[in-house]
Amino acid sequence: MIKVTIWNEFIHEKTKALPAQHYPNGIHNAIKEFLDADGRFEVKTATLNDEKCGVTKELLDDTDVLLWWGHAAHDKVSDEAAELVHNAVLSGMGFIALHSAHHSKPFRRLMGTTCNLSWREDGDMERVWVIKPSHPIAQGIDRYFEIEHEETYAEPFDIPEPDELVFGGWYEGGEIFRSGCCFYRGNGKIFYFQPGHETVPVFKNKNVQTVIKNAVCWAAPNVRFEINCPHIKKIGSEE
Repeated sequence: MIKVTIWNEFIHEKTKALPAQHYPNGIHNAIKEFLDADGRFEVKTATLNDEKCGVTKELLDDTDVLLWWGHAAHDKVSDEAAELVHNAVLSGMGFIALHSAHHSKPFRRLMGTTCNLSWREDGDMERVWVIKPSHPIAQGIDRYFEIEHEETYAEPFDIPEPDELVFGGWYEGGEIFRSGCCFYRGNGKIFYFQPGHETVPVFKNKNVQTVIKNAVCWAAPNVRFEINCPHIKKIGSEE
C-alpha cells in the first residue's frame, strides 16, 4: 500500500462558518475519507497545531506521498519543517500541493519562485480541461469536468515551466490558469492541483477525488535514495 500523509493547516474549519459546514472534521479528514475508501492507501494526517508543526523526519521517512493544504498561516510553518519536506522530496517522496498551498513554504522552496498569481472570489464556475489525456493523473477523467463554484485563480502564475501540464482551468469570467502541473525535483515528483477552496465542497467532487487518487499513485516513489556528496578516490588508485 502507498503510505500517504495529509497535512492541513486546520484553521478555517474551526473559525469560519462555511468551511466548518463543508468540512466539520477538517479538510484533511475529508480527503482521508475517500482515500481510505479506495483501498490502495495507508493514510495518516497531520496539522499545524501538532508538535513541530506536524512535520518530523520520522513522519516523512514513513511517507511515500505528502499532500499539503494551507492558506492562512503559511508563515507559521517553521523553516525547519519546510526544509525537511524539501529534502524528503529530493530523496524521492512525492509531494502534492493543493489549491492555496502554492504559497506554502515547502512548495515555494521546491519551485524557487514567488508562486504568486492573480485571484478573485466570486463563486464562478470552473471548467477544468484535460491538456494531456495520456498522463496517469488524467485517467478516468473526460475531456473536462466542472466545479460549480470555485475561487478564481488567473495567470500569470509565477512558477517554473512545468515539466508536464495535465490540466488547464477556465472560469466564467474568462480567466485561464495552469491548474494541474507536474514537476520533478531530485528523485521526487511534485503535482500542483489548483481546485480546493475552503468555502465550497470541492473535495466532495468525484472528479477532484479521482485526480487526487491518480496523483498519489503517480507521485509514489519506486525507491527513496538520498544523494550525498562524498569524497571519492580514483578507481585503481592506491591508498
